[in-house]
Amino acid sequence: MNPTMTRTESPRGAAGRTGESSEAVKHSEGPVARSIEEYTAQLPSDTFLWAAGASIAGSLTLMATGNRHGALFVGQWAPTFLLLGIYNKIVKVAGSDRVHKS
Repeated sequence: MNPTMTRTESPRGAAGRTGESSEAVKHSEGPVARSIEEYTAQLPSDTFLWAAGASIAGSLTLMATGNRHGALFVGQWAPTFLLLGIYNKIVKVAGSDRVHKS
């Protein structure tokens, strides 16, 4: 980084800011991803945290009742729900809605 630049200034300067919209169009999502993003962006982030917690609790319950295979299967859902929550947050912050307004 150039020592004369401020932290908020990009190395590309003003030309980089005008090129960002064309870059967003260039890397825009297809219609399926846009429709999924439109739906999932409406969900609160807590939904995915609760789903991960429920899968952990369900896994513990299944393990306590002796269903080891079911417990392992349900327990593996927690990371998936957390990753979906991360995807949801990314979509809300920088999704395809910056190019395609519904």
